[in-house]
Amino acid sequence: MNTNPFALRPRPDGRRHLPGRGPARPTHWFSFVGAGALIAVGYIDPGNWATALGAGAGYGYQLLSMVLLSSVMTMLLQWLSSRLGVVTGRDLAQICRERTGRAGTLFLWLTSEVAIIACDVAEVVGSAVALQLLLSVSLTVGVLMSAVCTFALLALQQKGGRRLEAVIAVLIVFVELCFVVELALAKPDWHAALAGTVPSAELLRNAGMVWLAAGIVGATVMPHNLYLHSALVKHHAPDGSDAEIGAALSVVNVDTFASLAFAFVINAALLIVAAAVFHASGRRDVTDLADAQRLIAPLVGTRWAGILFAAALLACGLSATVTGVLAGQAVMEGFLCLYLPRWKRALLTRVLAIGPALVAVAMFGQNGSNQLLVASQVVLSLQLPLAVVPMIRYASDAGLMRGWRVRGVPLALAWLSAAFIVVLNGALLWQLAFGG
Repeated sequence: MNTNPFALRPRPDGRRHLPGRGPARPTHWFSFVGAGALIAVGYIDPGNWATALGAGAGYGYQLLSMVLLSSVMTMLLQWLSSRLGVVTGRDLAQICRERTGRAGTLFLWLTSEVAIIACDVAEVVGSAVALQLLLSVSLTVGVLMSAVCTFALLALQQKGGRRLEAVIAVLIVFVELCFVVELALAKPDWHAALAGTVPSAELLRNAGMVWLAAGIVGATVMPHNLYLHSALVKHHAPDGSDAEIGAALSVVNVDTFASLAFAFVINAALLIVAAAVFHASGRRDVTDLADAQRLIAPLVGTRWAGILFAAALLACGLSATVTGVLAGQAVMEGFLCLYLPRWKRALLTRVLAIGPALVAVAMFGQNGSNQLLVASQVVLSLQLPLAVVPMIRYASDAGLMRGWRVRGVPLALAWLSAAFIVVLNGALLWQLAFGG
């Protein structure tokens, strides 16, 4: 029996629903809640930690503007993704397959898989660093242990998807509490932090800032999350009536914006702590997560700062693996109509990620993980337009979205976000090509 949660079966009206489960109409409003938590956890993964650490330590509060801008773009784009899924009853990958030729479909699928693997590399390395810090194991052993922990976490899905969502939500709250304590210990300059939310003209002139800015965008606006969000909510209005769609969207929107607001607070806190602790003390060369955990305790005056840092990192790394596995499954099915059981999909992605992680450990040593983490987020940034541009086109298509299509100010802001991402990636490629 096919138990695939994303499997499709056509309906007379062209919509899709879960096979063998009858109508997907929930009994309670909270049946719609949960997708936002699964999406949000992808925005606080170890890749975010690496980029925020490098940005805060190297440039103080200056790149806080990029965290804010990226978070606002994330909310807008994830809102578009969820709207597309609820209204059409199909996810972004399926719609791309329906409206793109075979060559285009294969290209989009391959680039999406590259992004997912890049993200999974960051999660493997980040979890390994956390395990190294907490258990004093080698980074190589930590990489292998992280793979085992991934399957243990995914085993919760055998008890029901709601239980997994609850665990993820608890982990997000735990990380939030950790950084409340870290901020209290770091005692940041809040006036400087507020000034840092205003973009600086230096951003496009400084090669180091461009590199980190692209990493922040890639770590915050993750392309595979756009595919995943539409897949997670596409069954919320199975009948396709305007009343049902409106009711579903009202709750999905609250779930999305509230969850991503939590993610923004954590991302901003990461950069602010790095700026207040490392940049302010002259340690602008701190770019490695292990070095950060080792130095944060003596700089703030308590060993609990280092313990909380490592514990929060582990919680983020392990929980973010779920997003990658679910996104990989949605992308593979949407583009190729190919289904793999979740454990096989997790095994495939994790094996492909462990290889680069182990190579990075061998090349950069036990304390060189940050180079790979930031590079993985830049890969995500470069792939992002390939997901964003089609999504905006489809979300504004009257034939596809009917009266629910995106228009006016939201549409203008969406295209402005896409243009900004393309310009930033162009600046990054220019810096890489000419070393400016």
